[in-house]
Amino acid sequence: MSKVCFYNGYVYQDHEFKPLNVLTEDGTITRIGEWISDPEAEMVDLKGRLLVPGFLDIHTHGAAGVDVNSADTEGYEKICRFMASHGTVGWLGSILTDTKEQTMACIEAYKDWKAERGVEHEGALMMGLHLEGPFLCSEYKGAMPEHLLQTQNIPLVEEYQKAAEGEIRYITVSPEVDGMVEDIPRLKALGIQVAIGHSGADYDTAMAAIKNGAMAATHTGNAMKLLHQHFPAIWGAVLEEDDVYCEVICDGRHLHPGTVRLILKTKGLDRVVAVTDSIMAAGLPDGNYKLGVNDVVVIDGDAKLAEGGSRAGSTLTTGKALENLIAFTGLPVEDLIPLLTENPARLIGVDNRYGYIKEGLEASFVVLDEECKVAATFVKGKKVFEEVK
Repeated sequence: MSKVCFYNGYVYQDHEFKPLNVLTEDGTITRIGEWISDPEAEMVDLKGRLLVPGFLDIHTHGAAGVDVNSADTEGYEKICRFMASHGTVGWLGSILTDTKEQTMACIEAYKDWKAERGVEHEGALMMGLHLEGPFLCSEYKGAMPEHLLQTQNIPLVEEYQKAAEGEIRYITVSPEVDGMVEDIPRLKALGIQVAIGHSGADYDTAMAAIKNGAMAATHTGNAMKLLHQHFPAIWGAVLEEDDVYCEVICDGRHLHPGTVRLILKTKGLDRVVAVTDSIMAAGLPDGNYKLGVNDVVVIDGDAKLAEGGSRAGSTLTTGKALENLIAFTGLPVEDLIPLLTENPARLIGVDNRYGYIKEGLEASFVVLDEECKVAATFVKGKKVFEEVK
């Protein structure tokens, strides 16, 4: 039995910070109170810092020199360790549109990681998989290889989900692809949350997708038809519909800070999900990298396709996303924490494990210093990162 007690800090509860202690046992939160004394517990002195739920990244293609589309078990573990150093405790491996054979290989690699490393972890934990495609619009394909895009093919997704043992949790589709609006309920019946993006859909088509169960917009404002006063398109639809979540990439490149503020003002703080959409170059110097089958060039931290120059993911981390959100909005950190914690947890249906500091949930936390930078990360009660000063 392993017990850990976090004390002498401020714990994030009900969207505010409170001077509380948190007791965990075998990786689960067991007690939260003003004073907890347990002689069997390892004591962790927070030194007056902030204890917040661990960050979740539901859209990332890699980091630390590893691309999800070609990762093996050790590669996934390398990403996990890197992500923990930036406050991420759980993430979805985003598989860029690829061949059936390579997509299956990605699924098998995830299962291998889960079997070998999912218990004795040294970093963040993979929560499952995200399919970005292949049912996407060619006009707004972004970094998606056009020759690998497909029309509706539910049997293929069923095959993928069976191979993944039900752990494909999220998929991005373009609603204008023939049959996709009608297929959204079938995707959700497979246990997959549906996002719409990479899309030139008109307003009515986007609204039909939302009515049929689409619950999110992939990297809102990027790789989608933009809002026009006469033709609101997909962007207008997702901003208007209260229940839809909007992914945002807060690196200052994908969205202007003013656009981030507009999305937050329109959607509210409970319907925006901060994602990184990071690629293997995250954490590494400028240079030449891969994103799936694509060659990517990173200059000044900005990732673009070598051919055509379209932006291709980012080099952002969750910790930096939080810092940027504070700078972009001027809001207190307690207002912004949900964008990286409870909002993504609710969206993909893991809020029974992550996203909050509550009794019965996993003891996966981030310690923030006085500048709201990541000072330490704990996954299931185990310290997996601590900043060295």
